[in-house]
Amino acid sequence: MHVHVNAATSVDGKLSSRRREQIKISGDNDFARVDEIRANSDAVLVGVGTVLADDPQLALDASKHVAAREARGESPHPARVVADSRARTPVDARILNDVAETYVLVSEAAPADRIDTLEAAGATVVVAGDERVSFPEAFESLEVEGVERLMVEGGGEVIFSLFSDELVDELTLYVGSMVIGGRDAPTLADGEGFTEQFPRLSLRDVERVDDGVLLTYDC
Repeated sequence: MHVHVNAATSVDGKLSSRRREQIKISGDNDFARVDEIRANSDAVLVGVGTVLADDPQLALDASKHVAAREARGESPHPARVVADSRARTPVDARILNDVAETYVLVSEAAPADRIDTLEAAGATVVVAGDERVSFPEAFESLEVEGVERLMVEGGGEVIFSLFSDELVDELTLYVGSMVIGGRDAPTLADGEGFTEQFPRLSLRDVERVDDGVLLTYDC
């Protein structure tokens, strides 16, 4: 599986403010770029924190991308994947609508009644890991379902875990010309943080997009 992490941060590395509110960091050209990455992916992954804070649908915006996928014999929109160790995804979340297939990754610690509720709402639940989602195990299950190219849109806890598990193949990072600040504001990679053996990336490209910079790394 090819795992492509895409994110937008402020110049001080923040994904949003300490209030965890959705902030527009990039512009229209970058939004179009992100939509194209989604269109070329089999599935798009976010953490449950993103679902609770932003209620994203993760569907394609441009009709041309929908038409291109259908012409290739694919579903109109890529599948949605939620990393949700305790099965906290609300049943009325937009990510569970019938626009596209949705997988919810949970751990063994997820309450059985919550798993049943999510399945009744139309989600395919993948159990992987004891207390937290085991991404290596979960990704093996997704590959069986035909997911070969996975786009990851956050948040910081998920991205840290993927780097920790050495699962990231590519990172595209848009750095917007703004400062958000705040010691409690989420960053690109939160979690416990690395104290040794820091992941090293290889910078492939630098490009000016809108009023910011797009950095592309091989991981």
